[in-house]
Amino acid sequence: MFEANYGATDPVPPITRDHPMDLGTFSISLAVKDLSTSRAFYERLGFEAFQDTAPDHYLVMKNGTTIIGLFQGMFEDNILTFNPGWDTNAQELDVYTDIRELQKALRSRGIEFAQEADEDSTGPASFVIVDPDGNPILVDQHV
Repeated sequence: MFEANYGATDPVPPITRDHPMDLGTFSISLAVKDLSTSRAFYERLGFEAFQDTAPDHYLVMKNGTTIIGLFQGMFEDNILTFNPGWDTNAQELDVYTDIRELQKALRSRGIEFAQEADEDSTGPASFVIVDPDGNPILVDQHV
């Protein structure tokens, strides 16, 4: 059986046709040239700073339930990002599928990994896969 987060009382159902895989909250991580210019642009589109970490060269912004991350000088490509264990407000969920279980399920489906989570660890971890067109997908568990 797939495990819920540590200490949760309700187990996460196994990944089946009736219970599809849930990779977590989705956002797009954008590689930007100038954080303040990008911030101003997305503010004009109605986004607001959600987690303001501009001194660290990145910023998370929201417009409703749509989440974008702006990252200056941290990576070259835009990245599709999923955060298991978090809701759209970066609050820990009571029940979610742990990243190590997601990794095992994806591996069993023939997915290859560019970077893997340590399956013997607990808590925060991440893995990276790449789609057929070269787009990186980061699954990043913070809890």
